[in-house]
Amino acid sequence: MKSIFLSAFAICSTLAAPAFAAEGERISVKGEIIDTWCYFSGVMGGPDAVIGTAHHTCALWCSAGGIPVGLLAEDGTVYMVMKIEDSSDSAGGDTQLRLASHTIEADGMLYKRDGLNYLVVEEVVSDLDIQLQNHEDLGTVPPFAVPKADR
Repeated sequence: MKSIFLSAFAICSTLAAPAFAAEGERISVKGEIIDTWCYFSGVMGGPDAVIGTAHHTCALWCSAGGIPVGLLAEDGTVYMVMKIEDSSDSAGGDTQLRLASHTIEADGMLYKRDGLNYLVVEEVVSDLDIQLQNHEDLGTVPPFAVPKADR
């Protein structure tokens, strides 16, 4: 009797379990490696202030601190980068400092879940270096990103 109950429980558990594995899609994408914390939180200003040379130093600090990097595609789509090439480390941390604010062309696998795009970069086809030179307009820290002192 106990074995019948356990067998029935195992079958029901298997049938009721949600499918967690997502089907991947091979893509090629071009875009800038971004600091996801500042981009999504708005803590340093709007989307135009947290890209390119105006945000490069902060992007380095966030990446070194373990904040996952993203890839902001030319069409405005943001991909959370889970892995870049053969790195066994996550996409955050100092393993990706060499790519902060760089525009890259990447081939990899796209996974979608809960409205988010996840990218496993299998190959950085080209590293075009930093393309957006916006520090001349916004400074190295945009003035609107500096908190005002309480008076």
